[in-house]
Amino acid sequence: MLVIRPEEPDDAEAVARVHVRGWQAGYAGIMPDEVLTRLNVAAWAQRRRDMRTADPEQPFRTLLAERDGEVIGFATFGPYRNNQDRADLDDALGEVVAVYVERAYWGDGTARRLLAAAQTGLTERGWTAYRLWVLRDNRRARRFYERAGLSPDGEVSTYQVPLAGGRPPLGLVELRYAGRLDG
Repeated sequence: MLVIRPEEPDDAEAVARVHVRGWQAGYAGIMPDEVLTRLNVAAWAQRRRDMRTADPEQPFRTLLAERDGEVIGFATFGPYRNNQDRADLDDALGEVVAVYVERAYWGDGTARRLLAAAQTGLTERGWTAYRLWVLRDNRRARRFYERAGLSPDGEVSTYQVPLAGGRPPLGLVELRYAGRLDG
């Protein structure tokens, strides 16, 4: 049975594992292999701990999808980040910052349940509209969000992917999607 629950401090490693695997599966062919193979679960877990992502005082909330005691996905939401900057928040809009699910559970409804739970969380915090960013070349994710009622709103950004060896970062185009929460 699938359970959706809030992140707790001891979940950092499990969430980081889903996040890293999500990048590796979801961004294969979009991001260079060298970037995806060097992702480090322990480092991402420590970053979550350092950011205190499970702290109830955080403006962002992370909900986990758990099946048989195993974390298989997560969604993070909160106030809209101007220029995708967690230090510059716009309380007029909500934002879904991330939705990641283990590849073995793609298409089984887990991501849909996580997104719905995030939408409920945004609504409970008073937002009637929200945004999210998705890589332009991530066609699978774009189809998912479009089926969920979101659509591109014309805003574009460039996600800078750091490369090794002192090379300049690779810029990947991101599209902003918009959705309503008031029916």
